[in-house]
Amino acid sequence: MNVLVVNCGSSSLKYQLLNMETETEIAKGICERIGIDGSFIKHTTTGQDSVKVMVDFPDHKVALAKMLSMLTEGETACVKPEEINAVGHRVVHGGEKFNESVVITEEVEAAIKECCELAPLHNPANLLGIDACRELMPNVPAVAVFDTAFHQTMPKSAYMYAIPQEYYNKYGIRKYGFHGTSHKYVSQRAAEMLGKPVEETKVIVCHLGNGASVCAVDGGKSVETSMGFTPLAGLIMGTRSGDIDPAIVTFLMEKEGLSVKEIDTILNKKSGVDALSGLSSDFREIEDGVVAGDPACRFTMDAYQHRVVSYIGAYATIMNGCDAICFAGGLGENNAIMREEIANMLTWLGVEIDPEKNKCRGVERDLTKESSKIKMLLIPTNEELMIARDAVRLVSAK
Repeated sequence: MNVLVVNCGSSSLKYQLLNMETETEIAKGICERIGIDGSFIKHTTTGQDSVKVMVDFPDHKVALAKMLSMLTEGETACVKPEEINAVGHRVVHGGEKFNESVVITEEVEAAIKECCELAPLHNPANLLGIDACRELMPNVPAVAVFDTAFHQTMPKSAYMYAIPQEYYNKYGIRKYGFHGTSHKYVSQRAAEMLGKPVEETKVIVCHLGNGASVCAVDGGKSVETSMGFTPLAGLIMGTRSGDIDPAIVTFLMEKEGLSVKEIDTILNKKSGVDALSGLSSDFREIEDGVVAGDPACRFTMDAYQHRVVSYIGAYATIMNGCDAICFAGGLGENNAIMREEIANMLTWLGVEIDPEKNKCRGVERDLTKESSKIKMLLIPTNEELMIARDAVRLVSAK
């Protein structure tokens, strides 16, 4: 079975075609600047050089049509149209309506639309991709895989906020968590690396990148996570503040005369690593600055690591134990300095990192010494494969 994984953003469309018999990539690409001047597609068929083509993409349907032509026609062709057996759509928010992936029906689409209020920047774009695929590939079954679904196993004591319950009843205000597909993949792979059934593992997953979150996975189920009602909560991120005293919001609005939109922009787009360093939201630049001895970069790294370690300690306590701490995401997979320094702050838990093993980027590896009581694992995340696996499972069961 060949599965096409589609991830639609407001002005972009990422895709990957996988052969699920071997779980290998056939092709991948991205359509950028949809609805904006200068749009293009960058496509790579496995074993061939990447191709970049400037194309006018007025909407997602046109972008999807071009994507399909790259997959099935000309020099980049790798499958026949009828050989695409299923489509897996990444959908950011499923609210409390979805605790697992589902085959897309009219009722499912309607429910996703109802969740648009919870993810106004993402769910509408996800729906555009679903609608376009259905029109272009009407006979191909489609599956929705939700970023929030994995966290629906959190206990009420973890996801409820201590605010008047009428706001939960009226608006669904609670912790939802995100990056669920990544946390699910990494925690399952960690169990395999540990040689234990996933039901018998206690794993902390650190998905660290421009957007970042930590998740406590007990017996294969999410029991706590750092992101909240929105992806703004939790860790310091590229341009997001992460956790702050909520009174700061009203204080700044009053002192600076800020509108709701302006304070939202500050917290989501002008804070985080970018604000602390005064240099960049790109951790590659921060890492270079640390190596060069830049004090602002050193401070930024310290603050970031402080927040990560705080969550790891809390989650080990919540689960009453921990078998492995996993690093994933662009930063977690590639920043060896950060991983080693975090490990050195966790020696009280019995973590013993092997500096030589840690000298790597983007490869799956146990980073710890044989004597380490808790494993520290580097596991490059593979959300596309997780989405494709769910698509195969659900479509095959029909």
